[in-house]
Amino acid sequence: MTERMRAVRQSSLGGPEVLDLVEVPVPDPGPIRIRVRVHAAGVNPTDWKMRESGYWHTPPFGQGWDVSGVVTAVAPGVTRFAVGDEVYGMPNFPDTPGAYADEVVAPAQHFARKPAGLDHVDAAALPLAALTAWQALVDTARVEAGQRVLVHAAAGGVGHLAVQIARARGAHVIGTARAAKHETLYGLGADELVDHTTVDFTEAVSGVDVVLDGVGDDYLERSLGVLRPGGLYIGLQNPFALPEIAAAAAARGVRGTTVMVAPDHAALERITDLAEQGLLRPLVAAAFPLEKAADAHRLGQEGRTTGKIVLTLR
Repeated sequence: MTERMRAVRQSSLGGPEVLDLVEVPVPDPGPIRIRVRVHAAGVNPTDWKMRESGYWHTPPFGQGWDVSGVVTAVAPGVTRFAVGDEVYGMPNFPDTPGAYADEVVAPAQHFARKPAGLDHVDAAALPLAALTAWQALVDTARVEAGQRVLVHAAAGGVGHLAVQIARARGAHVIGTARAAKHETLYGLGADELVDHTTVDFTEAVSGVDVVLDGVGDDYLERSLGVLRPGGLYIGLQNPFALPEIAAAAAARGVRGTTVMVAPDHAALERITDLAEQGLLRPLVAAAFPLEKAADAHRLGQEGRTTGKIVLTLR
């Protein structure tokens, strides 16, 4: 008899109500892949955008690209992991998602060993958001000590990790967030904070080397104005808006680009190092059981949480 497992699937695009908990066969690992028993799965804005638009996929499909769990099977030739290893990662992004499930199969290179000292819930909050921040601030901006970095939506899933990564690299970190979240962000290493609901950040901030913008819309033009000459704006909302962003930045004498996260086990291992040194700490705003995935999406789409939302499976 084929072994079965639980998984969240959707057969149509739409609101949270299209998410169904179903039983499907446990997948077998193919070449270069491992199978991981999921203990926790992170919830990201990409998930509900996928649910609503499908991106370049057509239903039916699964949900989720963030996991932490234990290896249950290893394809011949894979040497990085063995059955029983605790791992975390961003499996299969941006291909068809499937992390909201009891088991997930993906290339071994999409995973790293789970940080020691973090449980699976905290670890599942890291991969996609931390890799986004890392690939923007380290790979793209090459942030260095002494630079001034402005992080918009600093209390969000990517934002609160970006604050810590920039701080770990010696940057002076400025963030925009509601006043109620300032104490938490100062505790994570922010140097300056602006309550965007009461203060126009363009009047409070200037001479910035790098802006990391997870908000978009009018924040693009406004952020370009606070950059120093030659400074860099990085947009996270729509990577395909690169031509427009680059042109707008050039007109202001600054640079503009976009970032779309990609699986990268080497970067994930460096993120692990930061976590194990106590320099990177994920904040989990709420945890829901797998069968409450729709409720997790509803909460996330309110846009008010501090840190990440996680689904628990074990």
